[in-house]
Amino acid sequence: MKEREKVVRLAKLAEQAERYDDMVEFMKTLARMDVDMSAEERLLFSVGFKKTIGARRASWRILESLEQKVTAGEQPGVTINGYKKKVEDELRAVCNEVLSIIAIHCLPLANSGENVVFFYKMKGDYYRYLAEFSTGTEKKAATDQSLMAYQHAMVVSSSELSPAHQFRLGLALNFSVFFYEIMNSPERASQVAKQALDEATAEINSAGVEGYKDSMLMMQLLKENLALWTSELTGGETSKDDDVVMEG
Repeated sequence: MKEREKVVRLAKLAEQAERYDDMVEFMKTLARMDVDMSAEERLLFSVGFKKTIGARRASWRILESLEQKVTAGEQPGVTINGYKKKVEDELRAVCNEVLSIIAIHCLPLANSGENVVFFYKMKGDYYRYLAEFSTGTEKKAATDQSLMAYQHAMVVSSSELSPAHQFRLGLALNFSVFFYEIMNSPERASQVAKQALDEATAEINSAGVEGYKDSMLMMQLLKENLALWTSELTGGETSKDDDVVMEG
């Protein structure tokens, strides 16, 4: 127990210092202790990897945009393509490492509905990140794995978590983003987002808003995405390339 507490303390210090690579290493150590993570531990685990991969995903999107603006074969395009492939290799390495840890050390030890949903959602997220830049059979495999992970998390969340639970809403948020960005289906994305919003709204209207602060944030993100997708479906001015889609 003392070693577990020490690792958590070091991870928190690394987060405060914005040393996210160090934070990730500490949380990998914790995961390999094969423990059912507490709420604080799973948050540290998720945040560390999300910070690490977030910068690389942003870099890839910038490079992808730049590459589309240059003529094929020109030197600037060749240079950009080289950088993009390097970022893709880094993204692939991080995603595969996270997915391996989740499969071996996190899901087998997850005993609560919250933890099962949390880690299956995370599994869906990281396969989605792989699908963002992959092509061909690699993209199809990542897409299929992401879909299955999200679907499993949705089934568990529907029986274990209330409609307004922040994990259930966060799952619906990212699952809807999956349909929009990976499956190119604003219709299905809108359906998932709207159903989650309607069910959560009914619960909160019945119970009152007190105690739902985190859930309200997720609902706001769902509403913003739903507004974008609804506008697109009804022939509004928005373009997918210009949309800023929010995810959890």
